[in-house]
Amino acid sequence: MRMLTVLLTLWLVSGCSARIEDYRAMQPALDLREYFNGDLTAWGHFQDRSGMVVKRFTVKMKGTWQGNEGRLEEYFLYDDGSRQTRIWHLTKLPDGRYTGRADDVVGTARGQSAGPALQWNYTLALPVNGKVYHVSMNDWMYLHDPDTLINRTVMSKFGVRLGEVTLFFRKGAQP
Repeated sequence: MRMLTVLLTLWLVSGCSARIEDYRAMQPALDLREYFNGDLTAWGHFQDRSGMVVKRFTVKMKGTWQGNEGRLEEYFLYDDGSRQTRIWHLTKLPDGRYTGRADDVVGTARGQSAGPALQWNYTLALPVNGKVYHVSMNDWMYLHDPDTLINRTVMSKFGVRLGEVTLFFRKGAQP
């Protein structure tokens, strides 16, 4: 009986997880080359694992593409007045796949898009109180309409959920 309970629990948990393929038939379709081209603004926050918002920020962005190679410049302004810059170098691959690199990303970010969604995974070198921690980032981006994208990221370390980042992107918007 105990084994049946464990198997049923595993089946229920696995059945509740979204897969990128679940979005394939939905519209509008997300093409990073199209969406992250030109000026964008994003607003977001980080919530710790208790759900408390501990940091808010605004991001000014500029994206440029030449064929399947893109550059996305991100300029963060945090609610405590601190600033950060991240420059992504993106590559579109066949079948809706993408890769990316940035100075504070360990190794290569890998993503897969289907329909309006993109799942993006990478390890971020995150500075905290004078130390740098390597944390896993599991991004899910959803194109809401041609100008609006919603991003939800679960941040974890050794499989333990540390918190979530939520972002709202708008093409051409200026706060």
